[in-house]
Amino acid sequence: MRLKMCSIHVKDPAAAYEFYTGILGFESLLVMPEHNLFIVKDPAGSGGGSVGLLLEPSDNPIGSTYMNALHDAGMPAIVFGVPDVRAEFDRLAAKGVMFQGEPSDGPGGTTAVFDDGCGNFVQLHQD
Repeated sequence: MRLKMCSIHVKDPAAAYEFYTGILGFESLLVMPEHNLFIVKDPAGSGGGSVGLLLEPSDNPIGSTYMNALHDAGMPAIVFGVPDVRAEFDRLAAKGVMFQGEPSDGPGGTTAVFDDGCGNFVQLHQD
């Protein structure tokens, strides 16, 4: 068994698609704007597979409540692994991505959290 797809609720899937591909560097897996369907994947060669990340519309009360509650609490909705958090922090900050603070080291590794502008905080993690 392997992970095939996961999702993250977003305010606007088309805008999230632009951010996740244009700023973060994900690639298109399936794009059907006429159905408000946007699925991205790791850049070629970085993840060893094609796990999809569905940029799911938060147009139902359950999804919207969950997304907003996490954001209001300052909690990340998803974690992305990177080889070098500091380098990724510098790259994304230069593109205008807003972080909660500088990268920090802890028992589990180095982390940094940013706002995706689509209703979520995203955590970067390095072992």
